Amino acid sequence: MNVRRLDPVLVDRIAAGEVIERPAAAVKELVENAIDAGASSVAVTIIGGGRELIRVVDDGAGMTPQDLELAVERHATSKLPEGDLFAIGTLGFRGEALPSIGSVARLSIATRRHDAPQGSGLVVEAGEKGVVRPVAAAVGTRIEVSDLFIFTPARLKFLKSDRAEAQAVSEMLRRLAIAHPEIRFSLEGEHVSAFDWPAEPIGEEGLLRRLGRALGRDFPENALKIEAEREGFRIFGFAGLPTFHRGTSAGVHLAVNGRPVRDKLLLSAVRGAYADVVPSDRHPVLFLDVGCDPRLVDVNVHPAKSEVRFRDPALVRGLVVSGLKAALAAAGHRATTTGGARTLDAFRAVLSMGGNGNAIPRPGFPSVPSWSAPPSVSLSTPQAGFSDFAAPSADARAHLAEPSPDALDRPLGAPRAQLHETYIVTQTREGVVIVDQHAAHERLVYERLKAERARSGIARQPLLLPEVVELDPVDADRLIAAGSELESLGLVLESFGSGAVLVREAPSQLAGGNLQRLVRDVADALAEHGTAGSLERRLDHVLATMACHNSVRAGRRMRPEEMDALLREMEITPNSGQCNHGRPTYVELKLSDIERLFGRR
Repeated sequence: MNVRRLDPVLVDRIAAGEVIERPAAAVKELVENAIDAGASSVAVTIIGGGRELIRVVDDGAGMTPQDLELAVERHATSKLPEGDLFAIGTLGFRGEALPSIGSVARLSIATRRHDAPQGSGLVVEAGEKGVVRPVAAAVGTRIEVSDLFIFTPARLKFLKSDRAEAQAVSEMLRRLAIAHPEIRFSLEGEHVSAFDWPAEPIGEEGLLRRLGRALGRDFPENALKIEAEREGFRIFGFAGLPTFHRGTSAGVHLAVNGRPVRDKLLLSAVRGAYADVVPSDRHPVLFLDVGCDPRLVDVNVHPAKSEVRFRDPALVRGLVVSGLKAALAAAGHRATTTGGARTLDAFRAVLSMGGNGNAIPRPGFPSVPSWSAPPSVSLSTPQAGFSDFAAPSADARAHLAEPSPDALDRPLGAPRAQLHETYIVTQTREGVVIVDQHAAHERLVYERLKAERARSGIARQPLLLPEVVELDPVDADRLIAAGSELESLGLVLESFGSGAVLVREAPSQLAGGNLQRLVRDVADALAEHGTAGSLERRLDHVLATMACHNSVRAGRRMRPEEMDALLREMEITPNSGQCNHGRPTYVELKLSDIERLFGRR
């Protein structure tokens, strides 16, 4: 078979498969063009999940008739004025979006510049470009894509349901809206929750308001400001408290110079920063934008532009991890405000099932009659029915153990009682706090151990009989090359011929552990990440285990002064709002909420 040149329309359809794989990708390209055009408002409408219709309307700069005619040609763009691929300062730059869409759908464009008396229109169908004609148009650009993939029916077979495709469009638009709060974004159509987010002022306050709309109204009051800078890179954004987590990573939003990305390096850095405070099966909620000179990052490494490559990836990862960890440590004992809300919701559920006579019976629950005091009972005398109630495990009422004068003004208040020998109940000026004594003390002991390790370094223990670990020769060489870094973490290795290393010293905390498995895990981590971070995480896990076994156990009675000392230490200890497993150490109930629970407000 002879080699031949493909038909230009066929070339466009093949290229469209890389750029436009689903309706969400088409919307992404069109909205990015609107942002690059300086739009202050972008409105998106979809029908049939984007297959039947995609409409994107913006109030950006618009195009001249000459620009419009060129815009639908392949590799024609206004984004690279000097042709420098190493200094890309816009979201789009390849000049492939419009011709790719026009080759697999019906594309209609109407546009007008602010200084033009009338607009210009153009239609592209199946790759065939029409004639530019004068049209009535508002300033900006209006693009309609209808019957997407009608000319490539095989592509339609691989699309999901209209609802799934519509949700993908919504998620993509939300990510762009979070990265650009200064622009108004709206979405309407079938199978989506319509939204219209107004433009926010540039700055912290505007970004936090946009995040509240996108990530939930509880996010702003449970968010920490993240800001750090190092050697030409800067990160800025807001991150949720460790106890403000979700079951999927959908709440993790990352951007590079305003470009939303799902970059593996940045996602790994976020996981590393939260690894010590969030359960392994949960994910944080945050938005971080990495800002830098465009020459320090390559955005032309992925067909969908969803991944990037930094010139110094280790520097960026370290900046993200250290910036997040510093903010989390500065948060101290803070825990999410949603914990108290969930507790009150649980109370309300109990009350609605039988706490009052007007409650609506629920299936599966017996009807509970309302209670009223017998007329013959005097409420001024103790009732015998309450004589068998167990007393609190430890009583810290004011007349028995006077708290310090300022205790009620402290964040965690003054201890009042210990219930079930597990929970400490405290009183603040604004409500009540319930503390899990074991979870709280576990975190305190863990943080003490980590601080001790940071001050004096990791103690090493020489092995009486050095242990030989056989490995793949490449892994063995990698371990020896990282010898100085491993030694600083307590692991001293020597080469022992081809494909083997000799363990001379090991961290004292791991004495008696499985060194064979430890060395192999470190070798795997070096191969995957190029760092010895897994050993440090393993030591952190060991310290966490030690802290768990050396902390106050549930079931132990505590004296009032012990409870007070625990609370005061929690207030000054980083990350004390959650235990080593990521669970909250306390729940705060506001007095106003308690009063509403009992109908007093």
